[in-house]
Amino acid sequence: MANLKELRVRITSIGSTMKITSAMKMVSAAKLKKAQDAIVQMRPYASKLTEILQKASSTLDSSENAYGVVRDTNRTRVVVITSNRGLCGAFNSSVVKKAKALMADSNDDFSIVAIGKKAGDAFKDDARLVERNPELWDNIGFEAASEYAQKLMDGYLAGEFDKVVLVYNAFRNAAVQEPTAEQMLPISMEVDGPVDTTEYLYEPTKSEILEDLIPTSLKTQFFASLLDANASEHGARMTAMHKATDNAKALQGDLKLEYNKARQAAITNEILEIVGGADALAG
Repeated sequence: MANLKELRVRITSIGSTMKITSAMKMVSAAKLKKAQDAIVQMRPYASKLTEILQKASSTLDSSENAYGVVRDTNRTRVVVITSNRGLCGAFNSSVVKKAKALMADSNDDFSIVAIGKKAGDAFKDDARLVERNPELWDNIGFEAASEYAQKLMDGYLAGEFDKVVLVYNAFRNAAVQEPTAEQMLPISMEVDGPVDTTEYLYEPTKSEILEDLIPTSLKTQFFASLLDANASEHGARMTAMHKATDNAKALQGDLKLEYNKARQAAITNEILEIVGGADALAG
């Protein structure tokens, strides 16, 4: 059994750790509210934009859409989106695991872009890693996301790669983040659900509308994936810190019980020594 001094030091140390994890939990909860509002507000817009795009392009030939051409070669650019920090449970490792499983299950020629420091660290020894971009995670805004999405779109049009897949954590709620692999390029023009046969009048022409609508939709898709991952990070960290605080509290309780037992044993021994000494003097 540990001595009383060691137990007091451990109890104090765990108390300090518990204060830190509790504070981190509250900070993450505050950030989660803002991040959750951002992705919840973005989803209806992104969904409606996709719906409009599918309806407008349902009769469009794939050759008329440079971003929808399916090529015979299989050079795939995998964009792995993680955070720059840890202490968020399995948030980062689950995305990395999803990306590795995706590449292991295919014979495509893969290249990797790491958004976030943790993705870069996970693939630092992989020869397929072509870019590390932790700065984008620290500057999640539509302008920065739009610029990077345009870079991916330009690379696709230039033939540097034939497919772009985003791997990130989709936000479901504070406790649930779902690792997701989502194809960004080439875009699918297949209409979800029943085909809309309504005839529309376009002003200007449909091709001119799609020329602007398709890049906007792709940029929005990429931005939404960043918002999803951002909200997921705060949810995962809040949950992880909540569990850490509970575990620290439980451990501290166990140590206090052990401390009280040790203290009681020490007091009992002192009493026995006093009684024994008194008996020796009396005898």
